[in-house]
Amino acid sequence: MSANLVALWYLAASVCFILALKGLSHPETARRGNYFGIAGMTIAVLTTLAIVAKGRLDLILLAMVIGGIIGAIGARRVQMTQMPELVAAMHSMVGMAAVLIAIAVVNNPASFGAADPMPTGNKLELFIGTFVGAITFSGSVIAFGKLAGLGKNFRLFSSAPVVFPGQHMVNLALFLVMIGFGTAFFLAPDKAWTPFIIMTAIAFVLGVLIIIPIGGADMPVVISMLNSYSGWAAAGIGFSLNNSMLIIAGSLVGSSGAILSYIMCKAMNRSFFSVILGGFGAAEGAAAAGASDKTVKSGSAEDAAFLLGNAESVIIVPGYGLAVARAQHAVKELAHKLTAKGVTVKYAIHPVAGRMPGHMNVLLAEAEVPYDQVFEMEDINSEFGNTDVVLVLGANDVVNPLALEKGSPIYGMPILDVHKARTVMVNKRSMASGYAGLDNPLFYMDKTMMIFGDAKKVVEDMVKSLE
Repeated sequence: MSANLVALWYLAASVCFILALKGLSHPETARRGNYFGIAGMTIAVLTTLAIVAKGRLDLILLAMVIGGIIGAIGARRVQMTQMPELVAAMHSMVGMAAVLIAIAVVNNPASFGAADPMPTGNKLELFIGTFVGAITFSGSVIAFGKLAGLGKNFRLFSSAPVVFPGQHMVNLALFLVMIGFGTAFFLAPDKAWTPFIIMTAIAFVLGVLIIIPIGGADMPVVISMLNSYSGWAAAGIGFSLNNSMLIIAGSLVGSSGAILSYIMCKAMNRSFFSVILGGFGAAEGAAAAGASDKTVKSGSAEDAAFLLGNAESVIIVPGYGLAVARAQHAVKELAHKLTAKGVTVKYAIHPVAGRMPGHMNVLLAEAEVPYDQVFEMEDINSEFGNTDVVLVLGANDVVNPLALEKGSPIYGMPILDVHKARTVMVNKRSMASGYAGLDNPLFYMDKTMMIFGDAKKVVEDMVKSLE
């Protein structure tokens, strides 16, 4: 295949990727966006296979089949609540792929169409792609462990921040040493394996040290940040290989991940530059003093159904508990029953509800909830004050009024203004604190009724009571 034809097909794949990102920006066009993404990746893979057709195509196809089978099995088995862990695992693989490709290029540049010995510019690109990839891999492994709750087996995976004295100074020192060995690598006239290996090893360590001080409540931001890192790692390797497809695709992933990280930082009142440097792991909050002495008003599903059925307006706030119980279909049925009674029903989505961006949107889309009933936080917050009943299902931190109090660990974090509604009903399994480890004053308000139990069972009982 000629160079011009390769460039043309890679351009077509790039256009598909751009259209995929555009489609994924809204639930109504997300399916179309996925189709564009599949088409773009298919074109990119087939074009790459055509380029290497004279090589060991049999081994490449065998690796693709093995990887495809593993991916298909994993995708079918993963639960919706495990999607954040899956995303973290995917990021780690992208990072490791960048490192392995870099090692192969350093070992035999000619096999990748690079000059041997490699020019200084190529080595610089390899250095950047390698250390970003290594940080992405080890950081994603730690993020996976934190999200999967492996802290009880290995402290580095604890959802609470893992900190030690002088941590930031250690990170800075390691970063400078890594840059030093990287400089020695790309300035050396030969392959310079020793500085390359040391630089890569330090990058792996840095990935761990950057993520361990980040608490569980900040994991949604970490996911988007690592997504950006993985893209830039791929782009860096693309420059080294002179592969325009890797450069474009990596840049798209890196830039979109960075934009998403910025949006998430605003949603959680975090510093964007602190996120990039991995230094925003604040200590987890403790339960409010005297929380055990407070009393709450609790009710049954039948009580909740009575209040919902007699309301004029209802806003449903889905949270991680909804995902765990897989109650989205029952919630849609509840909304349908209420709408049939003349009740106006809307859904309110916080940007970081669940464990990753878009988690709740995907759940509601899976249940085929009408898109015109689903509203983002900035579009619906002004309506809570005029709403009769708000039903909170498994959400905690994103509706916590402590975010409005100076001195709180989550002070300044934008929240859904649930506390302004006339009546609030909260479904939880227990009074346990949320992922941020903070008690929630909303639960103790006179206007609040707690409904304890599994979200799916509780909502199904509400539906029966409405019949």
